[in-house]
Amino acid sequence: MINALRGMKDLTFEESERFVHIVTTAIGIAKKYGYEYIETPILEETKLFKRSVGESSDIVGKEMYQFTDKGENDVCMRPEGTAGVVRAFVQAKLDRQQSAKFKFYYYGPMFRYERPQKGRLREFHQFGCESFGEASVYEDFTMIQLIGDIFKALGIGYNLQINSLGCPTCMPSYRQNLVGFLTECQEELCEDCNRRIDTNPIRVLDCKNEKCQMLLKDSSKLINNLCQSCDDDFKKLVKLLNREEINYEINTNLVRGLDYYNKTAFEFVSNEIGSQSAIAGGGRYDKLVEFLDGKATPAVGFALGIERILELVQMPQIEREGYYLGVMDDGAIDALFPLASRKRTTNKVTVEYEAKKLKAHLKGADKVHARYCAFIGEDEFKNGTIWVKDLVSKEEITLTQEEF
Repeated sequence: MINALRGMKDLTFEESERFVHIVTTAIGIAKKYGYEYIETPILEETKLFKRSVGESSDIVGKEMYQFTDKGENDVCMRPEGTAGVVRAFVQAKLDRQQSAKFKFYYYGPMFRYERPQKGRLREFHQFGCESFGEASVYEDFTMIQLIGDIFKALGIGYNLQINSLGCPTCMPSYRQNLVGFLTECQEELCEDCNRRIDTNPIRVLDCKNEKCQMLLKDSSKLINNLCQSCDDDFKKLVKLLNREEINYEINTNLVRGLDYYNKTAFEFVSNEIGSQSAIAGGGRYDKLVEFLDGKATPAVGFALGIERILELVQMPQIEREGYYLGVMDDGAIDALFPLASRKRTTNKVTVEYEAKKLKAHLKGADKVHARYCAFIGEDEFKNGTIWVKDLVSKEEITLTQEEF
């Protein structure tokens, strides 16, 4: 027997229903906020992610499904969604439209070669939104509202964590101070943190090693070293959250795992899925369009992990809909198909091909959550009629097939 690869998983039955419910719910809410659908390729040039996510990141350094294709191109399976959307934005020259604002949502599979665990697979799915052309912190706040609305609709509880990552004005001096601090305690830091001191010291703040976290308690915090513009924006975001009574926590070590973020960073976390508690995250990335050869464009976005929340979703009660058609005699089956074809123009229809007793057909109708069970028995077959039962009201009626 051939099994799915490690870290790759089939979605079937109840899980697939939950998956569809998550995606359709998220799409519906994103549309209410003015977002339009975008689809980008699963396969991209590797340099796209090296330039956007950052060569020093774990994603690029350790986790990408990267290979040389038959045309000798260096390509990889996309490890995240934002870079591809930005590439499409620049390729379509949308960055050249003055004062234009664009909002896109996407969903689909992403790929990272890492150790599979609960809620984290090598092929996983994300739903995300990207907003281009709006520099105001009000857009950051509105995106947080959007995510909150999605989780509220799905019945998922969460804690919101926020931070500011500064900008090119305030980040360099803070980075220099942090490198000095880390160098002094370098021997006590883990191997990954030692490597990051030279490549991306800010990522040290996000280290999960308990000893490293204890050492970092004494380091200076970026949030206390912001320039006036970044400080004003962060205080405005806090004010908006307070005004709307949205609970949050300021996490000074929240840096996100991707190099392209600046200013606002946020994560939605859950205590119900084990150690991997982040269920959605994002922030502002005002320089990424420029990094990918576009015209400087402010942007903010997020992604939520669908596998992370599958078990947390409260599914709505399934409402009965459509028709189940069955017969008692094999000779009557052909009569069902013209009836089914007409009903399918406006309804969901399930046809049972095997002749069965009425009781068995009623069970079949229950199984597919049909509203009506329509049945041709011996008498109905002779008379050209069909028996119909409303499985909600329990009303029964016999109609001619034309009336049906």
